[in-house]
Amino acid sequence: MRSQASVLHLDLDAFFAAVEQRDKPSLRGKPVVVGGVGGRGVVATASYEARVHGVRSAMSTREARSRCPHAAFLSGRFHAYREASRVVMGLLREVSPLVEPLSLDEAFVDLEQAGLPDLEVATVTDFAQDLRRRVHEATDGLTASVGLATSKLVAKIASDLDKPDGLVVVAPGTEQELLRPMRATIIPGVGPATAERLRRAGIVTVADLEAAGLDELVRLLGRAHGGGLHQMARGRDDRAVVAEREAKSVSVEGTYDTDLSDLRLIEGLLARQAGEVATRLRAAGLSGRTVSIKVRFHDFTTLSRSTTLASPTDHGPTVARSARALLAELVAGPDTGPQVRAGVRLLGVGVSGLADWVQEDLFADDADDEPEDEELPEPPRARHLGAWAPGMDVEHAELGRGWVWGAGRGVVTVRFETRETPAGPVRSFPDDDPALTPWSPTEPDEDEPLSGPA
Repeated sequence: MRSQASVLHLDLDAFFAAVEQRDKPSLRGKPVVVGGVGGRGVVATASYEARVHGVRSAMSTREARSRCPHAAFLSGRFHAYREASRVVMGLLREVSPLVEPLSLDEAFVDLEQAGLPDLEVATVTDFAQDLRRRVHEATDGLTASVGLATSKLVAKIASDLDKPDGLVVVAPGTEQELLRPMRATIIPGVGPATAERLRRAGIVTVADLEAAGLDELVRLLGRAHGGGLHQMARGRDDRAVVAEREAKSVSVEGTYDTDLSDLRLIEGLLARQAGEVATRLRAAGLSGRTVSIKVRFHDFTTLSRSTTLASPTDHGPTVARSARALLAELVAGPDTGPQVRAGVRLLGVGVSGLADWVQEDLFADDADDEPEDEELPEPPRARHLGAWAPGMDVEHAELGRGWVWGAGRGVVTVRFETRETPAGPVRSFPDDDPALTPWSPTEPDEDEPLSGPA
Protein backbone atom coordinates (compact mmCIF):
# COMPACT_ATOMS: atom_id res chain seq x y z
CA MET A 1 0.00 0.00 0.00
CA ARG A 2 1.34 3.43 -0.94
CA SER A 3 1.94 6.35 1.36
CA GLN A 4 0.04 8.74 -0.94
CA ALA A 5 -3.27 8.62 -2.79
CA SER A 6 -1.68 8.06 -6.19
CA VAL A 7 -3.89 5.27 -7.60
CA LEU A 8 -6.83 6.58 -9.64
CA HIS A 9 -9.79 4.47 -10.75
CA LEU A 10 -12.06 5.94 -13.43
CA ASP A 11 -15.44 4.40 -14.20
CA LEU A 12 -17.69 5.76 -16.96
CA ASP A 13 -21.24 6.12 -15.64
CA ALA A 14 -23.91 3.71 -17.02
CA PHE A 15 -21.64 3.50 -20.03
CA PHE A 16 -23.64 1.68 -22.71
CA ALA A 17 -26.86 3.49 -21.82
CA ALA A 18 -25.08 6.85 -21.62
CA VAL A 19 -23.64 6.39 -25.12
CA GLU A 20 -27.13 5.60 -26.42
CA GLN A 21 -28.59 8.71 -24.75
CA ARG A 22 -25.76 10.83 -26.14
CA ASP A 23 -26.27 9.54 -29.69
CA LYS A 24 -30.08 9.54 -29.59
CA PRO A 25 -31.33 13.00 -28.57
CA SER A 26 -34.92 11.81 -28.05
CA LEU A 27 -33.73 9.49 -25.25
CA ARG A 28 -31.84 12.05 -23.19
CA GLY A 29 -33.20 12.20 -19.66
CA LYS A 30 -35.35 9.11 -20.24
CA PRO A 31 -34.98 5.51 -19.02
CA VAL A 32 -32.83 3.39 -21.33
CA VAL A 33 -31.99 -0.30 -20.97
CA VAL A 34 -29.26 -1.91 -23.08
CA GLY A 35 -28.90 -5.66 -23.43
CA GLY A 36 -30.80 -8.61 -24.78
CA VAL A 37 -34.18 -7.34 -25.95
CA GLY A 38 -35.86 -10.73 -26.46
CA GLY A 39 -37.89 -12.62 -23.90
CA ARG A 40 -34.76 -14.33 -22.64
CA GLY A 41 -32.51 -11.29 -22.68
CA VAL A 42 -30.43 -9.97 -19.82
CA VAL A 43 -29.79 -6.33 -18.94
CA ALA A 44 -26.22 -5.21 -19.65
CA THR A 45 -26.59 -1.59 -18.49
CA ALA A 46 -29.48 0.58 -17.36
CA SER A 47 -29.51 4.37 -17.33
CA TYR A 48 -29.95 6.09 -13.99
CA GLU A 49 -33.49 7.04 -15.00
CA ALA A 50 -34.24 3.30 -15.32
CA ARG A 51 -32.44 2.41 -12.10
CA VAL A 52 -34.91 4.56 -10.16
CA HIS A 53 -37.50 1.91 -11.08
CA GLY A 54 -35.31 -0.94 -9.82
CA VAL A 55 -33.76 -2.00 -13.12
CA ARG A 56 -30.18 -3.21 -12.74
CA SER A 57 -27.46 -5.05 -14.62
CA ALA A 58 -27.81 -8.84 -14.94
CA MET A 59 -31.59 -8.66 -14.38
CA SER A 60 -33.69 -10.52 -16.93
CA THR A 61 -35.14 -8.26 -19.59
CA ARG A 62 -38.57 -9.67 -18.79
CA GLU A 63 -38.35 -8.40 -15.21
CA ALA A 64 -36.87 -5.08 -16.36
CA ARG A 65 -39.84 -4.56 -18.68
CA SER A 66 -42.26 -5.25 -15.84
CA ARG A 67 -40.50 -2.73 -13.59
CA CYS A 68 -40.05 -0.03 -16.23
CA PRO A 69 -42.31 -0.70 -19.22
CA HIS A 70 -41.86 2.81 -20.59
CA ALA A 71 -38.07 2.45 -20.96
CA ALA A 72 -36.35 2.22 -24.35
CA PHE A 73 -34.99 -1.33 -24.63
CA LEU A 74 -32.05 -1.38 -27.05
CA SER A 75 -29.61 -3.97 -28.33
CA GLY A 76 -25.94 -3.03 -28.15
CA ARG A 77 -23.97 -0.94 -30.68
CA PHE A 78 -20.46 -2.06 -29.86
CA HIS A 79 -18.81 0.05 -32.53
CA ALA A 80 -20.06 3.15 -30.67
CA TYR A 81 -18.94 1.84 -27.28
CA ARG A 82 -15.49 0.93 -28.59
CA GLU A 83 -15.12 4.35 -30.18
CA ALA A 84 -15.98 6.13 -26.92
CA SER A 85 -13.69 3.80 -24.96
CA ARG A 86 -10.76 4.47 -27.32
CA VAL A 87 -11.20 8.21 -26.79
CA VAL A 88 -11.18 7.85 -22.99
CA MET A 89 -8.29 5.37 -22.82
CA GLY A 90 -6.26 7.56 -25.17
CA LEU A 91 -6.87 10.54 -22.91
CA LEU A 92 -5.77 8.56 -19.85
CA ARG A 93 -2.58 7.46 -21.59
CA GLU A 94 -1.81 11.09 -22.34
CA VAL A 95 -1.65 11.84 -18.61
CA SER A 96 0.22 8.70 -17.49
CA PRO A 97 2.07 5.87 -19.25
CA LEU A 98 0.71 3.44 -16.65
CA VAL A 99 -2.96 2.87 -17.51
CA GLU A 100 -4.57 -0.50 -16.79
CA PRO A 101 -7.93 -0.94 -18.56
CA LEU A 102 -10.29 -3.36 -16.84
CA SER A 103 -13.01 -3.17 -19.48
CA LEU A 104 -14.32 -0.73 -22.07
CA ASP A 105 -15.54 1.65 -19.37
CA GLU A 106 -13.06 1.52 -16.49
CA ALA A 107 -9.34 1.72 -15.85
CA PHE A 108 -6.69 2.30 -13.20
CA VAL A 109 -4.18 5.12 -13.66
CA ASP A 110 -0.87 5.39 -11.78
CA LEU A 111 -0.40 9.06 -10.87
CA GLU A 112 3.18 8.47 -9.73
CA GLN A 113 3.97 8.49 -13.46
CA ALA A 114 1.75 11.48 -14.33
CA GLY A 115 4.40 14.18 -13.85
CA LEU A 116 2.49 16.01 -11.12
CA PRO A 117 4.42 18.51 -8.96
CA ASP A 118 3.54 16.41 -5.90
CA LEU A 119 1.02 13.81 -4.79
CA GLU A 120 -0.60 15.66 -1.93
CA VAL A 121 -4.36 15.27 -1.56
CA ALA A 122 -5.10 18.76 -2.88
CA THR A 123 -2.94 18.22 -5.97
CA VAL A 124 -4.40 14.86 -6.98
CA THR A 125 -7.93 16.12 -6.27
CA ASP A 126 -7.47 19.06 -8.65
CA PHE A 127 -5.96 16.71 -11.22
CA ALA A 128 -8.92 14.31 -10.99
CA GLN A 129 -11.44 17.15 -11.32
CA ASP A 130 -9.71 18.35 -14.46
CA LEU A 131 -9.53 14.81 -15.83
CA ARG A 132 -13.28 14.34 -15.40
CA ARG A 133 -13.87 17.62 -17.23
CA ARG A 134 -11.62 16.53 -20.10
CA VAL A 135 -13.40 13.17 -20.40
CA HIS A 136 -16.76 14.97 -20.56
CA GLU A 137 -15.52 17.25 -23.34
CA ALA A 138 -13.69 14.58 -25.34
CA THR A 139 -16.69 12.22 -25.38
CA ASP A 140 -19.34 14.85 -26.12
CA GLY A 141 -20.99 14.60 -22.74
CA LEU A 142 -20.24 11.26 -21.08
CA THR A 143 -19.54 11.47 -17.35
CA ALA A 144 -17.10 9.50 -15.22
CA SER A 145 -16.86 8.78 -11.52
CA VAL A 146 -13.38 8.71 -10.03
CA GLY A 147 -11.84 7.25 -6.90
CA LEU A 148 -8.37 8.14 -5.60
CA ALA A 149 -6.59 6.17 -2.90
CA THR A 150 -3.39 4.49 -1.81
CA SER A 151 -4.33 1.16 -3.42
CA LYS A 152 -6.32 -0.37 -6.24
CA LEU A 153 -8.78 -1.92 -3.81
CA VAL A 154 -9.76 1.32 -2.12
CA ALA A 155 -9.64 3.44 -5.30
CA LYS A 156 -12.11 1.10 -7.05
CA ILE A 157 -14.45 1.10 -4.05
CA ALA A 158 -14.22 4.89 -3.79
CA SER A 159 -15.19 5.43 -7.44
CA ASP A 160 -18.54 3.76 -6.75
CA LEU A 161 -19.46 5.85 -3.69
CA ASP A 162 -20.67 9.04 -5.36
CA LYS A 163 -22.13 7.97 -8.70
CA PRO A 164 -22.86 9.39 -11.16
CA ASP A 165 -20.29 12.06 -12.00
CA GLY A 166 -18.61 11.90 -8.60
CA LEU A 167 -15.15 12.14 -7.11
CA VAL A 168 -14.07 10.51 -3.84
CA VAL A 169 -10.52 10.93 -2.54
CA VAL A 170 -9.53 8.63 0.32
CA ALA A 171 -6.76 10.35 2.22
CA PRO A 172 -3.84 8.17 3.35
CA GLY A 173 -4.52 6.68 6.77
CA THR A 174 -8.33 6.79 6.47
CA GLU A 175 -8.80 3.55 4.51
CA GLN A 176 -10.01 1.43 7.41
CA GLU A 177 -12.38 4.13 8.60
CA LEU A 178 -13.97 4.05 5.13
CA LEU A 179 -14.13 0.26 4.83
CA ARG A 180 -15.25 -0.84 8.30
CA PRO A 181 -19.00 -0.08 7.99
CA MET A 182 -19.26 -1.70 4.56
CA ARG A 183 -20.52 -5.22 3.99
CA ALA A 184 -17.81 -7.83 3.58
CA THR A 185 -18.98 -8.48 0.00
CA ILE A 186 -17.32 -5.19 -1.02
CA ILE A 187 -13.98 -7.03 -0.80
CA PRO A 188 -12.91 -8.86 -3.99
CA GLY A 189 -13.17 -12.60 -3.50
CA VAL A 190 -16.17 -12.47 -1.17
CA GLY A 191 -18.79 -13.94 -3.47
CA PRO A 192 -22.08 -15.55 -2.45
CA ALA A 193 -20.53 -18.81 -1.21
CA THR A 194 -17.79 -17.09 0.82
CA ALA A 195 -20.25 -14.51 2.15
CA GLU A 196 -22.55 -17.28 3.41
CA ARG A 197 -19.67 -19.10 5.11
CA LEU A 198 -18.61 -15.86 6.78
CA ARG A 199 -22.20 -15.04 7.79
CA ARG A 200 -22.51 -18.36 9.58
CA ALA A 201 -19.45 -17.36 11.58
CA GLY A 202 -21.03 -13.99 12.43
CA ILE A 203 -18.92 -12.03 9.95
CA VAL A 204 -21.03 -9.60 7.93
CA THR A 205 -19.12 -6.31 7.67
CA VAL A 206 -15.53 -5.41 6.89
CA ALA A 207 -15.18 -4.49 10.57
CA ASP A 208 -16.19 -8.07 11.43
CA LEU A 209 -13.56 -9.35 8.98
CA GLU A 210 -10.95 -7.18 10.66
CA ALA A 211 -11.94 -8.32 14.14
CA ALA A 212 -11.96 -12.01 13.17
CA GLY A 213 -8.18 -12.09 12.88
CA LEU A 214 -5.90 -14.06 10.62
CA ASP A 215 -6.20 -17.46 12.36
CA GLU A 216 -9.99 -17.47 12.24
CA LEU A 217 -10.12 -16.47 8.55
CA VAL A 218 -7.54 -19.13 7.63
CA ARG A 219 -9.58 -21.73 9.52
CA LEU A 220 -12.76 -20.72 7.68
CA LEU A 221 -11.39 -20.13 4.18
CA GLY A 222 -7.92 -21.61 3.90
CA ARG A 223 -4.52 -20.00 4.05
CA ALA A 224 -4.47 -18.19 0.69
CA HIS A 225 -8.05 -16.91 0.67
CA GLY A 226 -8.21 -16.18 4.37
CA GLY A 227 -4.83 -14.47 4.37
CA GLY A 228 -5.82 -12.30 1.40
CA LEU A 229 -9.05 -11.16 3.07
CA HIS A 230 -7.17 -10.41 6.28
CA GLN A 231 -4.98 -7.97 4.37
CA MET A 232 -7.75 -6.40 2.27
CA ALA A 233 -10.01 -5.87 5.28
CA ARG A 234 -7.29 -3.50 6.50
CA GLY A 235 -7.12 -1.71 3.15
CA ARG A 236 -3.78 -3.34 2.31
CA ASP A 237 -3.37 -4.03 -1.38
CA ASP A 238 0.07 -3.91 -3.00
CA ARG A 239 -1.01 -4.74 -6.55
CA ALA A 240 0.72 -2.51 -9.09
CA VAL A 241 -0.97 -0.72 -11.97
CA VAL A 242 -0.01 -2.81 -15.01
CA ALA A 243 -0.08 -1.03 -18.36
CA GLU A 244 -0.63 -4.07 -20.58
CA ARG A 245 -3.20 -6.67 -19.64
CA GLU A 246 -2.94 -9.83 -21.71
CA ALA A 247 -6.05 -11.80 -22.62
CA LYS A 248 -6.71 -14.42 -19.94
CA SER A 249 -9.16 -16.53 -21.90
CA VAL A 250 -10.86 -17.00 -25.25
CA SER A 251 -14.51 -18.05 -25.18
CA VAL A 252 -17.68 -18.35 -27.23
CA GLU A 253 -21.21 -18.80 -25.96
CA GLY A 254 -24.78 -18.69 -27.26
CA THR A 255 -28.28 -18.37 -25.81
CA TYR A 256 -31.24 -20.13 -27.41
CA ASP A 257 -34.91 -19.24 -27.63
CA THR A 258 -35.97 -22.84 -27.02
CA ASP A 259 -34.47 -24.99 -24.27
CA LEU A 260 -32.11 -27.68 -25.57
CA SER A 261 -32.73 -31.22 -24.35
CA ASP A 262 -31.32 -33.30 -27.24
CA LEU A 263 -27.91 -34.40 -25.94
CA ARG A 264 -26.58 -35.05 -29.43
CA LEU A 265 -27.48 -31.51 -30.43
CA ILE A 266 -25.92 -30.06 -27.27
CA GLU A 267 -22.71 -31.99 -27.93
CA GLY A 268 -22.64 -30.80 -31.52
CA LEU A 269 -23.17 -27.17 -30.58
CA LEU A 270 -20.36 -27.38 -28.01
CA ALA A 271 -18.10 -28.88 -30.70
CA ARG A 272 -18.90 -26.02 -33.07
CA GLN A 273 -18.17 -23.48 -30.35
CA ALA A 274 -14.90 -25.27 -29.62
CA GLY A 275 -13.98 -24.88 -33.28
CA GLU A 276 -14.70 -21.14 -33.12
CA VAL A 277 -12.56 -20.79 -30.00
CA ALA A 278 -9.69 -22.64 -31.68
CA THR A 279 -9.97 -20.40 -34.74
CA ARG A 280 -9.71 -17.30 -32.51
CA LEU A 281 -6.73 -18.77 -30.70
CA ARG A 282 -4.87 -19.43 -33.93
CA ALA A 283 -5.70 -15.98 -35.28
CA ALA A 284 -4.19 -14.44 -32.16
CA GLY A 285 -1.15 -16.73 -32.17
CA LEU A 286 -2.20 -18.26 -28.85
CA SER A 287 -2.92 -21.65 -27.34
CA GLY A 288 -4.31 -22.73 -23.98
CA ARG A 289 -4.23 -25.56 -21.48
CA THR A 290 -7.53 -25.25 -19.62
CA VAL A 291 -10.80 -26.02 -21.40
CA SER A 292 -14.06 -25.05 -19.74
CA ILE A 293 -17.75 -25.26 -20.52
CA LYS A 294 -20.58 -23.12 -19.22
CA VAL A 295 -24.15 -24.44 -19.06
CA ARG A 296 -27.18 -22.39 -18.02
CA PHE A 297 -30.33 -24.39 -17.40
CA HIS A 298 -34.00 -23.59 -17.96
CA ASP A 299 -34.28 -22.26 -14.39
CA PHE A 300 -31.28 -19.88 -14.87
CA THR A 301 -28.99 -22.05 -12.71
CA THR A 302 -25.51 -21.81 -14.24
CA LEU A 303 -22.76 -24.39 -13.86
CA SER A 304 -19.26 -24.61 -15.26
CA ARG A 305 -16.72 -27.40 -15.52
CA SER A 306 -13.08 -27.29 -16.57
CA THR A 307 -10.20 -29.61 -17.29
CA THR A 308 -6.48 -28.93 -17.78
CA LEU A 309 -4.60 -30.53 -20.65
CA ALA A 310 -1.03 -31.80 -20.51
CA SER A 311 0.10 -29.03 -22.87
CA PRO A 312 -1.33 -25.93 -24.59
CA THR A 313 -3.41 -26.46 -27.72
CA ASP A 314 -5.12 -24.47 -30.46
CA HIS A 315 -6.57 -27.62 -32.06
CA GLY A 316 -10.36 -27.50 -32.52
CA PRO A 317 -11.03 -31.25 -32.21
CA THR A 318 -8.89 -31.41 -29.06
CA VAL A 319 -10.90 -28.61 -27.46
CA ALA A 320 -14.12 -30.25 -28.66
CA ARG A 321 -13.20 -33.62 -27.13
CA SER A 322 -12.54 -31.96 -23.79
CA ALA A 323 -15.80 -30.01 -23.95
CA ARG A 324 -17.77 -33.17 -24.71
CA ALA A 325 -16.09 -35.00 -21.83
CA LEU A 326 -17.01 -32.17 -19.47
CA LEU A 327 -20.61 -32.31 -20.67
CA ALA A 328 -20.63 -36.08 -20.09
CA GLU A 329 -19.46 -35.41 -16.54
CA LEU A 330 -22.44 -33.11 -16.03
CA VAL A 331 -24.89 -35.60 -17.56
CA ALA A 332 -23.56 -38.40 -15.35
CA GLY A 333 -24.06 -36.39 -12.18
CA PRO A 334 -27.06 -37.45 -10.06
CA ASP A 335 -28.08 -33.82 -9.56
CA THR A 336 -26.92 -32.16 -12.78
CA GLY A 337 -27.91 -34.92 -15.20
CA PRO A 338 -31.67 -34.38 -14.79
CA GLN A 339 -31.14 -30.62 -15.17
CA VAL A 340 -29.38 -31.09 -18.51
CA ARG A 341 -32.20 -33.30 -19.75
CA ALA A 342 -34.84 -30.84 -18.52
CA GLY A 343 -33.49 -28.09 -20.72
CA VAL A 344 -30.42 -25.95 -21.43
CA ARG A 345 -30.79 -22.30 -22.47
CA LEU A 346 -27.12 -21.24 -22.78
CA LEU A 347 -23.94 -23.04 -23.80
CA GLY A 348 -20.38 -21.80 -23.82
CA VAL A 349 -16.84 -23.09 -24.39
CA GLY A 350 -13.67 -21.31 -23.26
CA VAL A 351 -9.93 -21.86 -23.18
CA SER A 352 -7.67 -20.25 -20.57
CA GLY A 353 -4.12 -20.71 -19.31
CA LEU A 354 -2.99 -19.05 -22.51
CA ALA A 355 0.46 -19.37 -24.06
CA ASP A 356 2.06 -18.24 -27.30
CA TRP A 357 3.27 -21.70 -28.27
CA VAL A 358 1.76 -25.13 -28.99
CA GLN A 359 3.16 -28.53 -27.95
CA GLU A 360 1.88 -31.17 -30.33
CA ASP A 361 0.61 -34.32 -28.60
CA LEU A 362 2.74 -37.08 -30.14
CA PHE A 363 0.34 -39.72 -28.81
CA ALA A 364 -2.83 -38.10 -30.16
CA ASP A 365 -4.86 -40.20 -32.59
CA ASP A 366 -5.84 -37.97 -35.50
CA ALA A 367 -8.47 -40.50 -36.47
CA ASP A 368 -10.42 -39.44 -33.41
CA ASP A 369 -10.82 -35.89 -34.73
CA GLU A 370 -14.46 -34.87 -34.95
CA PRO A 371 -15.47 -33.80 -38.45
CA GLU A 372 -15.62 -30.03 -38.81
CA ASP A 373 -19.09 -30.07 -40.42
CA GLU A 374 -20.85 -32.88 -38.57
CA GLU A 375 -24.49 -33.08 -39.62
CA LEU A 376 -26.70 -32.15 -36.68
CA PRO A 377 -30.37 -31.53 -36.06
CA GLU A 378 -31.29 -27.90 -36.73
CA PRO A 379 -30.65 -25.98 -33.47
CA PRO A 380 -33.26 -23.62 -32.07
CA ARG A 381 -32.80 -20.12 -33.38
CA ALA A 382 -30.25 -18.21 -31.31
CA ARG A 383 -31.68 -15.12 -29.68
CA HIS A 384 -32.03 -12.30 -32.18
CA LEU A 385 -34.69 -10.08 -33.70
CA GLY A 386 -33.81 -10.42 -37.35
CA ALA A 387 -32.04 -7.79 -39.40
CA TRP A 388 -33.48 -4.77 -37.59
CA ALA A 389 -32.48 -4.80 -33.91
CA PRO A 390 -33.84 -2.01 -31.69
CA GLY A 391 -31.29 0.78 -31.38
CA MET A 392 -29.16 -0.18 -34.38
CA ASP A 393 -27.92 2.56 -36.72
CA VAL A 394 -29.56 2.75 -40.14
CA GLU A 395 -29.55 5.06 -43.14
CA HIS A 396 -32.35 5.90 -45.56
CA ALA A 397 -31.54 6.94 -49.12
CA GLU A 398 -33.69 10.09 -48.83
CA LEU A 399 -34.14 10.78 -45.11
CA GLY A 400 -30.57 10.13 -43.99
CA ARG A 401 -29.34 8.51 -40.78
CA GLY A 402 -31.41 7.30 -37.86
CA TRP A 403 -31.92 4.32 -35.59
CA VAL A 404 -34.37 1.45 -35.32
CA TRP A 405 -37.21 2.30 -32.95
CA GLY A 406 -38.84 -1.10 -33.38
CA ALA A 407 -39.50 -3.87 -35.89
CA GLY A 408 -41.96 -6.69 -36.45
CA ARG A 409 -44.68 -8.06 -38.71
CA GLY A 410 -42.87 -6.93 -41.81
CA VAL A 411 -42.45 -3.31 -40.68
CA VAL A 412 -39.43 -1.42 -39.33
CA THR A 413 -39.87 1.91 -37.54
CA VAL A 414 -37.02 4.42 -37.56
CA ARG A 415 -36.38 7.64 -35.67
CA PHE A 416 -34.27 9.95 -37.81
CA GLU A 417 -31.76 11.67 -35.56
CA THR A 418 -28.06 11.54 -34.68
CA ARG A 419 -25.80 12.90 -31.97
CA GLU A 420 -25.44 16.16 -33.89
CA THR A 421 -29.16 16.75 -34.58
CA PRO A 422 -32.20 17.55 -32.44
CA ALA A 423 -34.76 14.82 -31.70
CA GLY A 424 -36.07 13.72 -35.07
CA PRO A 425 -39.22 12.36 -36.70
CA VAL A 426 -40.37 8.74 -36.66
CA ARG A 427 -41.21 6.91 -39.89
CA SER A 428 -42.18 3.31 -40.70
CA PHE A 429 -41.15 1.26 -43.74
CA PRO A 430 -41.53 -2.29 -45.07
CA ASP A 431 -38.68 -4.29 -43.56
CA ASP A 432 -37.42 -5.11 -47.05
CA ASP A 433 -37.42 -1.50 -48.27
CA PRO A 434 -34.29 -1.21 -50.47
CA ALA A 435 -33.89 2.47 -49.50
CA LEU A 436 -33.21 1.48 -45.86
CA THR A 437 -29.84 -0.07 -44.98
CA PRO A 438 -27.81 -0.69 -41.83
CA TRP A 439 -25.21 1.99 -41.15
CA SER A 440 -21.73 1.44 -39.76
CA PRO A 441 -18.69 3.70 -39.37
CA THR A 442 -16.61 4.24 -42.47
CA GLU A 443 -13.44 3.35 -40.61
CA PRO A 444 -13.14 -0.37 -39.80
CA ASP A 445 -13.50 -1.30 -36.16
CA GLU A 446 -10.54 -2.63 -34.23
CA ASP A 447 -10.43 -6.38 -33.72
CA GLU A 448 -13.04 -7.81 -31.40
CA PRO A 449 -11.87 -8.68 -27.87
CA LEU A 450 -10.71 -12.26 -27.58
CA SER A 451 -13.33 -13.10 -24.97
CA GLY A 452 -16.79 -13.86 -26.22
CA PRO A 453 -19.99 -12.34 -24.78
CA ALA A 454 -20.40 -12.72 -21.07
